[in-house]
Amino acid sequence: MMVMADGLRRGARHTAWIFILGTLSALPALAQASAAQVAAPQPAVTTAAPSPVNRAAAGDSPDDPGPLATDLSPAITHAAVRKAARKVADWQLAHSESLFNQQWTYAALYDGMLAATTTTGDPKYRDAMVRMAERYDWKLLDARFPNADDMALGQTYLDLYLQKRDPVRMADTKAILDRLVLRQDDPSKLLWWWCDALFMAPPVLARMSAATGDRRYLDYMDHEWWETSASLYDPDEQLYFRDPSYFTKKQDNGQPLFWSRGNGWVMASFAKVLQVMPEHYPSRPKYIAQYRAMARRIASIQSKDGLWRAGLLDPDSYELPEVSGSAFFTYSLAWGINHHILDRKEFEPVVERAWAGMLTHIYADGRLGSIQPIDSQPGKFKPSSSSVYGVGGFLLAASEVDALPRKWKR
Repeated sequence: MMVMADGLRRGARHTAWIFILGTLSALPALAQASAAQVAAPQPAVTTAAPSPVNRAAAGDSPDDPGPLATDLSPAITHAAVRKAARKVADWQLAHSESLFNQQWTYAALYDGMLAATTTTGDPKYRDAMVRMAERYDWKLLDARFPNADDMALGQTYLDLYLQKRDPVRMADTKAILDRLVLRQDDPSKLLWWWCDALFMAPPVLARMSAATGDRRYLDYMDHEWWETSASLYDPDEQLYFRDPSYFTKKQDNGQPLFWSRGNGWVMASFAKVLQVMPEHYPSRPKYIAQYRAMARRIASIQSKDGLWRAGLLDPDSYELPEVSGSAFFTYSLAWGINHHILDRKEFEPVVERAWAGMLTHIYADGRLGSIQPIDSQPGKFKPSSSSVYGVGGFLLAASEVDALPRKWKR
C-alpha cells in the first residue's frame, strides 16, 4: 500500500479540499439588474448557489419499466452490435432530447450519440448534437471556473468542429481553455481533485491541441493529469481513489473502497486522450503504462456475469452490477484492443463477456438499466435505474465493440 509520507501528503490535501468545497458551496449569486441600475454598481445578493446538476433530467428509476429485451444477440457482429446500439440510442434520444442541457451528465451522453452515428451510419444522432450545440450557441457553462465538470461539453463541440471547421464551434471553449492554461497551481489544492475530472477536462484540452496545433493545451493537461495521479492513483492496487476522502475508507470485507464509475471515467479518458495525443509526445509511454496496468487490474476483477459492481473490491456487497462503470471499462478495453495497445487474446474475452452482460440490462423499449444514479460513492439502486451518462458509456462501448471485426481477422 501507500508509503506513510504519501498518506500524510494526501491527508493535508483532504483537509484543504473540505475547506475549499465548503467555501465554494456558499458562493453568492448576482442579483438581476435593470438597464438603469447597471450604470451604478449594485451590491451582490447573497443566496444559495444553484445545484450544479439537474438530477431529474439525468435519469429515473421507474417501479415498472416493462419487460427486458429478448431480441438482442451478444454475438460480436456488425448486425448484432448495431441493433443494440440503435435500440438504446433511439430510446434515449426520444426520452431526453427535450431535457438536453450543458451539464457533465449529458456531456457523456453527447459523446455517445456522436459514436452512435459512427456505429450505425445514421446521421440523426449527430444532427441532434448539432441542434443541441446551436441551442446553446456552442458555449460551455462558466459560473464555476475552473471546475472540470463544466468543461466536459467541450468534447462534443470540438469533435463536431473537427468534422466541420466552423470557428464558432470552438470559440467559447477555446476562450475558456485559454484562461485555464494561464492558471497557476495552488500548492494546497489540486485542480482535478476527484478522479472523475480526468474524463471531464483532459480530453477537451487534448482535442483543442489537436484542433489548433498549439501544444500548450496538451502540456497543461499533461502536467495536471500527473498531479492528480500522484494524489489519487494507488500503484499497488492499480486503481484510482475517487477523491482524498477515500484514502482510509474500507469495504465491508476490509478491502479499500474503489468506485467502479470513478475508475470507469479514468479508463475512458485514457482512450479519449491517447486517440488524439501525438505518437511521439514525450509522456505518452507513461500514459500507456498506467493504462495497461489498470486494464489488467480491471480485467482481473470482472464478475462472472461480465460486469463490475459499484465497489470494485467487494462485489458480494452489491446485488446488482453497475452498468455505467462497466460500459466505460468496456469502451476503453475495446479501444485498446483496436489500437494495438492491449493484447487481443488477453482482453477480447473480457470485452465479449462485458458486452454480453450489458445487453441483459436493456429493456424491450430500449431503456438501459442497472445504472447507479448521480453520486460520489458506491450505492444501491433499482434494476430499472437509468442515467444518461451510463447510456453515453454504452454507446461509446458499442462503437469500439463494433470495430473489433474490422480491426481483427476473426
